[in-house]
Amino acid sequence: MLLLVVLTWLLSLPVAAPALANGLAGTPPMGWNSWNQVRCYDLTEDVVRNAADALADTGLRDAGYQYVVVDDCWQAPTRAADGSLQADPKRFPHGIADLADYVHSRGLLFGIYAVPGSRTCAMANDAYPASGIGSLGHERQDAETFGRWGVDYLKYDWCNADTVDGLDRKAAFEKMRDELAALPRPIAYAISEYGVSSPWT
Repeated sequence: MLLLVVLTWLLSLPVAAPALANGLAGTPPMGWNSWNQVRCYDLTEDVVRNAADALADTGLRDAGYQYVVVDDCWQAPTRAADGSLQADPKRFPHGIADLADYVHSRGLLFGIYAVPGSRTCAMANDAYPASGIGSLGHERQDAETFGRWGVDYLKYDWCNADTVDGLDRKAAFEKMRDELAALPRPIAYAISEYGVSSPWT
């Protein structure tokens, strides 16, 4: 009887899905994330360039800290007329592709932030004045934009997309995963969903 109970319990455990065989993130990605240093309103292209310089010049890059990730608040308040994301023109006057090129010139990898829902965490928690900059309904367009810009890493942040937009975590994260996998450029995919749905499975 005890054996039957144990077997039933073991069979009820979530089964881990195989990782994507894309050769990315075989070990935990390490580097710098803008949110941890400047949060939202102090984020500028100069801050990001300085962070890249620091990683390269202090030896951290060579110790494995390879990623420079631009978190929330890089976006212009609205999308362009064609629906594409655009950088805040005051804080990123040279654009994201130029910034990615600079990060790459320092021997580093470039990351960016997006969300599966309609609003970012800074819109909800920091009164970031924007609308329509979430990836909901723009997943393919955003993935292709990130590929063109030279993005190597995407932080995809949940930001209460279930209560705001009625999204399901698994389906929403799989949708962007599939769009990234279809790109010719490899982009490491980091989902930020707080462990609620056991994403490691």
